Amino acid sequence: MSKIVIALGGNALGSTPYEQLELVRETAKPIVDLIAAGNEVVIAHGNGPQVGMINLGMATAAEAKAIKSDMPFPECGAMSQGYIGYHLQNAIGNELASRGMDKEVATVVTQVLVDENDQAFSHPTKPVGAFYDKETANRIAKEKGYTMVEDAGRGYRQVVPSPKPIDVIEKKAVEGLIAQGCVVITVGGGGIPVVRKDGKLYGTPAVIDKDFASEKLAELIDADQLVILTAVEKVAINFRKENEQWLSQLTTSKAKELAAQGHFAPGSMLPKVQACVQFAESKKGRVAIITSLDKALQALKGETGTRVVLG
Repeated sequence: MSKIVIALGGNALGSTPYEQLELVRETAKPIVDLIAAGNEVVIAHGNGPQVGMINLGMATAAEAKAIKSDMPFPECGAMSQGYIGYHLQNAIGNELASRGMDKEVATVVTQVLVDENDQAFSHPTKPVGAFYDKETANRIAKEKGYTMVEDAGRGYRQVVPSPKPIDVIEKKAVEGLIAQGCVVITVGGGGIPVVRKDGKLYGTPAVIDKDFASEKLAELIDADQLVILTAVEKVAINFRKENEQWLSQLTTSKAKELAAQGHFAPGSMLPKVQACVQFAESKKGRVAIITSLDKALQALKGETGTRVVLG
């Protein structure tokens, strides 16, 4: 039996709650395939589109005087953890039941510790929310004071600080649920960013990259494998160019070399590769995999995906 942390992308969960509820029914099937194969599965997920929509919706409602104030970013993150977690645990639970598998599924609203002196707070880089054309993005930036940037050729999005995770506050609770045989959904959206002051935790406005949070969680719970799921079956260099090359395996040293050469897009494939390198280097024998959701079981068998190994 392997202990596996799976990181699902927030963009793969749909752009509305209704679309998401439909999509997660399909998402649940390959996840339950992994559980049925005898693995302990812990699920992390992104929330970039969802937390941005919650934040924007609350701000718009506050401007219209429909509610008394807008919603701080840590609370928006908690709300996204709750509703995405509910959809996932509902779909996975139903899929388990349909196969006659008696397993509990639980979502843990998770705080993740960051350093208040992290340089990321001075340089917002994490895309959240909907995509906009340049004209609309400029208007939103002017009206709301948001930082808007072009995101991987898909349009303009708001960016917020993305500090690195230091610790997962609820890690012992997660470990306890795993020990009881539960399927656990945790560090949703990278976790709710908190800083520690005078022995107390305080939420801070930021979004932690879910790939780095998933990696940190995988280390802390001593997972055997970290599986980062994305839109492509394997990692490529020279992506979408004539000399495009798909990679089945990467050593940590080669991955760093290719990253330094600019082969992986920031905010897209780069953090996935960096998180995989960090996990593979954290303990001998740990393996990280990047692949698509529908190929996850095959990738764990070594039949596809990009495996990142120490070397």
